[in-house]
Amino acid sequence: MKNIINNIDYQPPGQFEETRYEKIHNVVFDNSNEGSKLVAAEIAALIREKQAQNETCVLGLATGSSPIKVYEELVRMHKEEGLSFANVVTFNLDEYYPMPKKSIHSYHYFMHQHLFNHIDIKPENIHIPDGMVPKEKLIEYCIGYDEQIASYGGLDFQLLGIGRTGHIGFNEPGSHINSGTRFITLDPLTRSDAAPGFFGIENVPRSAITMGIKTILQSKRIVLLAWGNAKAPIVKQTVEGDMTSDVPATYLQKHPNTTFILDEEASMELTRVKTPWLVRDCQWNDDLIKKSVVWLSERTGKSILKLTEKDYNANGMSGLMAQEGVPYHINIKVFNQIQHTITGWPGGKPNADDTYRPEREFPHSKRVVVFSPHPDDDVISMGGTLDRLIEQGHEVHVVYQTSGSIAVADEQALKYARIMQSYDVENERLKEIIEHLKTKEKPFEDSLSVRNLKAQIRRQEAISALTFLGVPLSNIHFLDMPFYETGSIKKKPLSKKDIDLVQDIIKRIKPHQIFAAGDLADPHGTHKVCLDAIYKSIDNVKDESFMKDCRVWLYRGAWHEWDVPQIDMAVPMSPDQVLRKRKAIFYHETQKDGVMFQGNDPREFWVRAEDRNHQTAVKYNKLGLADYAAIEAFKRYRF
Repeated sequence: MKNIINNIDYQPPGQFEETRYEKIHNVVFDNSNEGSKLVAAEIAALIREKQAQNETCVLGLATGSSPIKVYEELVRMHKEEGLSFANVVTFNLDEYYPMPKKSIHSYHYFMHQHLFNHIDIKPENIHIPDGMVPKEKLIEYCIGYDEQIASYGGLDFQLLGIGRTGHIGFNEPGSHINSGTRFITLDPLTRSDAAPGFFGIENVPRSAITMGIKTILQSKRIVLLAWGNAKAPIVKQTVEGDMTSDVPATYLQKHPNTTFILDEEASMELTRVKTPWLVRDCQWNDDLIKKSVVWLSERTGKSILKLTEKDYNANGMSGLMAQEGVPYHINIKVFNQIQHTITGWPGGKPNADDTYRPEREFPHSKRVVVFSPHPDDDVISMGGTLDRLIEQGHEVHVVYQTSGSIAVADEQALKYARIMQSYDVENERLKEIIEHLKTKEKPFEDSLSVRNLKAQIRRQEAISALTFLGVPLSNIHFLDMPFYETGSIKKKPLSKKDIDLVQDIIKRIKPHQIFAAGDLADPHGTHKVCLDAIYKSIDNVKDESFMKDCRVWLYRGAWHEWDVPQIDMAVPMSPDQVLRKRKAIFYHETQKDGVMFQGNDPREFWVRAEDRNHQTAVKYNKLGLADYAAIEAFKRYRF
């Protein structure tokens, strides 16, 4: 079968030398946009092929963040290229239960919002599990759903995502390979991952209807999408591990025509990506040498300078010695590279040789712009470095890209509104805000006044934190980028107005350094959209004279950190600075004690940040470098 994806003929994975660890064919793209466009192109080609043969095209469709760009591209092809869906019949994988169709959380709502409302598909050809079927009729309904699929000759193409439990559809761990469409109970991790969209795990349904493993495996073609580093561990387990009901996605190893479409972040744990020297001869460059030596040090439990020829040979790295010589010289080279990333002067050290420093000496006092997607990412992710830059006399500007208003819980907003009302009893707007917060039925239905109050709460928290660190009020900026200001979880696409806001402040400040959030766990989340706006803005102004003397540094958030080989600048913190960073984070009171967007880690953000910074310091120490209390890490973006 000729696949559009990557313009290659499908071959069983075992025929690829570089994938001898892999049991499922996969293709890695630079980013999710590229992969999504090629998946959409394959779907479009299949639709047109079926149209030419006067046949129905039967598609199995997925929901969640992973396929959104695929649907956007299909809509574009319909509007701009005349792609018709008149011959298309669709069956969706799953639906929460109970779940009314009109709920913004329903997959019925999701599919119409992202695809069906924008194309010419016939309404009678759309099939989505009904989340309101009476319980006593569920078994009959699920059997009928499979029978409907069979009546069309099965699925021609099935689009999948993958959950961190390894679920496909809502086939959670323990699902049987012969399972059909059925009623299931959701795994706690699945509910935790869904919690942000429901404003808290307590609002996430505990059950769902899902197409079964057997139904999925009967599809003629399966494409699974996985984006972001949060998916990397489960992708490796699925592609390289044993087939097991503990990871239902591993059942796809039995399917003869399945391809995983990955971005670089989702592929990073695959053996051929993480440790390519274990599967093939490598062309050794400086980056790969550093990556392999750090890996060898961690694997053997030895510091870099103690690695021996035996260690190299026993771990597939004899080719490196053949190219570079004896381990002693390789060890010294890599040790020095990593040592040179460490600096207590993130803005450059005056009157010092900067040949081997991550930042240049001149100018001694730099203009620095720290972009923060939400009004706390700055202090959570680089509070120690921020403190150091201010202490060392640099002109530091902090730019908050979004208001972060939806992360303020209703009870927090109500508390502040009541405090304000105690000073202004007759204020009609405060009365309206309090009444709205007390009576609203759904957490996502905020009035404009409530949204403004929540935004002001977060703004004042951010100002308090930065004032504590010594940033003047004139250097604190709030962009309130329009893509975010929808009052709900779903955001607008990035627009020219968003980019112009970022671009204008860069041109106004003319920075020597830009710090930005490079946390891409969710490639469709706020951090990624904010980073895209920065990248596009930099691209627009890169030819300006001031940009010739500007460096861009990427930090990561409270969930992930750069791996040691990725780090270009490591800023150590003393125990006192760790405490100052903690205090700065504490000023963000609404993001403590039951924060709305907790993620899968129950710890508070300051605890996560301190642990992450400590673990980075431990890694450096185990490699044979100095023993610091904590380290904040940065990767340089070269535009």
